[in-house]
Amino acid sequence: MTLKELNEYFRGFLQPENFPGDPSRNGIQIQNSEPEKKEIKKIAFAVDACLETVERAAKEGADMLFVHHGLFWGGCELLTGSFYSRVSAFLKNDIALYAMHLPLDANNPCGNNYGLASRIGLKKLEGFGEWRGMIIGVKGELETPLTVEELAEKTLNSGEKPLCVLPFGKEKIKTVGIISGGADEDVGQAVEQGLDAYITGEISHQLYHYVKESKINMISAGHYQTETVGVNLVAKKVQEELGIQTVFIDFPTYL
Repeated sequence: MTLKELNEYFRGFLQPENFPGDPSRNGIQIQNSEPEKKEIKKIAFAVDACLETVERAAKEGADMLFVHHGLFWGGCELLTGSFYSRVSAFLKNDIALYAMHLPLDANNPCGNNYGLASRIGLKKLEGFGEWRGMIIGVKGELETPLTVEELAEKTLNSGEKPLCVLPFGKEKIKTVGIISGGADEDVGQAVEQGLDAYITGEISHQLYHYVKESKINMISAGHYQTETVGVNLVAKKVQEELGIQTVFIDFPTYL
């Protein structure tokens, strides 16, 4: 498929038009030399568009890099310093850059949040987590109640560790809300809705006392670790439906 055709394919199920408040410039951020002619034979997937990931994509022979965090966020960027290095690497290697931010967080079933919900076995799923008028997370119920430690272990892949676990709620957790990445302040929505636990990527110091006083369990599972989910699910979908070769470029920040 060409870049133009892949753009139509990705937009068809990720539906970025439903997220008008997303600061990310979702879709094609850097085209290749012939977006309507050049065949995309291999797609690299990564969480972040940075110099390391594009250089590794080039070594893998990829024609396109699909990421959650792209390079363009609505403002005007100067092509200087490290930003120049990133952009020039795409152009030099004729690799297209494709980004999907909130649409990849919220997608059911290929998004970060629904992917995490599936991983922990969450049922009775409903949209959860409003931001700028958009629902980007998910909530539901566990069939078998878990301790916060057990829930943290199920949330992450083997060998991964949570950044922080705050065990301030019920000993046995039944209801869980999930918003990946940097959504620590949205724990307030979990508290308001009476959830037993909240899973996100990051947590700030000032939220510690609020979480404790609100008597809720909170798992900070890592911004990066919670957002490898969506890109890998999309890669699997591409392989199964389109037969295009894919590769995941793992470049953890441990944050």
